[in-house]
Amino acid sequence: MGMSLYYQELREKYGSGLLFMPAVAGIIRNESGQILLGRKHREELWGLIAGAIEIGETPAQAVCREVWEETGLQVEPKKIIGVFGGKGHRFTYQNGHQVEYLTIVFACGILGGELHPMNEEMGELRYFDESALPPMAIAYPKEIFLQLYADHVIFE
Repeated sequence: MGMSLYYQELREKYGSGLLFMPAVAGIIRNESGQILLGRKHREELWGLIAGAIEIGETPAQAVCREVWEETGLQVEPKKIIGVFGGKGHRFTYQNGHQVEYLTIVFACGILGGELHPMNEEMGELRYFDESALPPMAIAYPKEIFLQLYADHVIFE
């Protein structure tokens, strides 16, 4: 879907400067336990399936919507794995827009749908073993990717 009308209007008023943005991300595993990551068009680095929370949306609704838009999968948020923010969660898009995310990361179970590896938002989707994750656009603690820590909530 791209940027919502709300964020478009903010950008029109504020320009490309740093915006604080509440966001969600999903750790989605296949039957083999591999983690789904996406790479946006014209981006080199990978990332969790993620996006901004829209006005009126709960974080759980937002992660379901974002996963659907970016992957074609229907998911159910199972639990919160962590909440992350600060300077380490800043990102500059290719168009120069700067954001600092406050991200709620959910463990998600797949309910249905079909993975669409190339779509409007993503140039590539791929599952990775937790021990072989590629360089990522936003740095998260490595523990959130380990099934060993699945019963722990991590805050940063």
